[in-house]
Amino acid sequence: MLKVLVASSKGGAGKSTLATNLAAHYATSGRNTVLVDADRQGSSLRWSEKRAAHANAVLGLPGLRRDWHRQVPSDADVVIVDSPAGIRAGDVDGWLEHVGVVLVPILPSAIDLEATAPFLDDLAALGRIKRGKVAVGLVGNRLKPWTNASQLAVEEMKALPFPLVAQLRDTQGYVLANALGKSIFDYHSETVRSHQDDWTPLLRWLKRHA
Repeated sequence: MLKVLVASSKGGAGKSTLATNLAAHYATSGRNTVLVDADRQGSSLRWSEKRAAHANAVLGLPGLRRDWHRQVPSDADVVIVDSPAGIRAGDVDGWLEHVGVVLVPILPSAIDLEATAPFLDDLAALGRIKRGKVAVGLVGNRLKPWTNASQLAVEEMKALPFPLVAQLRDTQGYVLANALGKSIFDYHSETVRSHQDDWTPLLRWLKRHA
């Protein structure tokens, strides 16, 4: 079973967008997918409730209690956890027993990179991550690769302690789909397919750690 924690110490990095689109991808692939929302804002839980009206539903579960994992059905193939907002490495440690992968979204700005770097250093020192029991991957989010700022930010991301496993370009498609309980994986236009391709390196990386 693939179990992924999406975490960021910096608010507004696109944590819930990453979690919901990842959950939708696996659901549209025919896998029983659970989305655990541990963020008090409840964005991922509301998304899963909207999605229940569509095909390829995702089971949403609240994750505010420590025994959240007991609610996950035994036939689940994929579990995606949307972590609490502004989580610290010490709090991440409590989740590592229940996941095999941590994904950290990062926006292409100096502020976000500076805020995230200490968080990543602290993650690297956690026992299960340090021993290789849990893999950590970085996701460049809302990138505008035609700008020098994004290009420079990507180079800085590549110098961080963990691998940069995806570079997701900025598009309003994520916002529009989210409002409907959908994802970019529910659409098939040529424009959307180009953004779906951004996820291919991440999905391949996750497959190696399932």
